[in-house]
Order: sequence, then structure tokens, then C-alpha cells
Amino acid sequence: MNNTIYFKIATPEKVVYEKDVFQVSLPTTSGEITVLPNHIPLVSVLQTGEMKLKDAEGEHLIAVSGGFVEVRGKNEVVVLANSAEMENEIDLERAETARLAAIEQMKIAKSTENVDFAKLQAIVDREMNRLRVGRKYRKLQPMKDS
Repeated sequence: MNNTIYFKIATPEKVVYEKDVFQVSLPTTSGEITVLPNHIPLVSVLQTGEMKLKDAEGEHLIAVSGGFVEVRGKNEVVVLANSAEMENEIDLERAETARLAAIEQMKIAKSTENVDFAKLQAIVDREMNRLRVGRKYRKLQPMKDS
């Protein structure tokens, strides 16, 4: 039996990671799943969250925001994500600025009816996830909710 999984995650802009891994844990709309070698085939919808990979170099984190995962036969997992960033590529300052801007837009927008609150909340959630993953990688103090 093969003890690795060919794993690939891509966004509309680029391939984020492509390598053999021992396992991958993904945030799906049905909850977190962990895929090990010889997993049954499956297709699921991703939600914003933290993806964990274990490969020969150790554990890696990826901040993902939406998309799909397909677990194929022959130990192959392909993720098509709306956005995905490796832990070491996350710009914490930019993520915090974007999170605060979205929160401010939500406060201002409460007086109007033209704003899509779900879209603004999705932006806040995505940026908070990026901050969480980036801070975990850098072992910094967790952020305080605004």
C-alpha cells in the first residue's frame, strides 16, 4: 500500500502547493475532514478555515477561503480554492488592515440598505482566518476581536 497522497491546491491565480503528503485536514461545510492514504473518493465544498498538511518536511498550514475538494482514487487529492495562502506568505499587517476596513464598512453601512452584509462578513471572516493562520505560524499572540 502507498503511504502518501499526491496533493495539489490551486486558486484562479496560481498553484499554491503541489507535493506528496502523508495526510491533509480540510475545513468543509460539513466539518473538518482528514484525508489519509487510501481514502474513499469524495467531493466536498470548502469553507473559510485552516488547512493542515503533513509531508516529509513537517506540518504546514494554508489559509483557505471557499472552493471544492476532490478526493480521487489512486491517492490523489485536488483542491480548487477561491483563495489560499501558505502560512509563511501571509502579510499580517495587510490582513489586519483589510479586516478593520471591512468592519468599518459594516458599521457605516448599517444606515443604508444597498450593502451586502454577507459579503462584508465574508471579507472579515477571510481576513480573520488569514490572521489566525499567519499568527499561528509565527507563534504570535492571538488577535483580540473588535
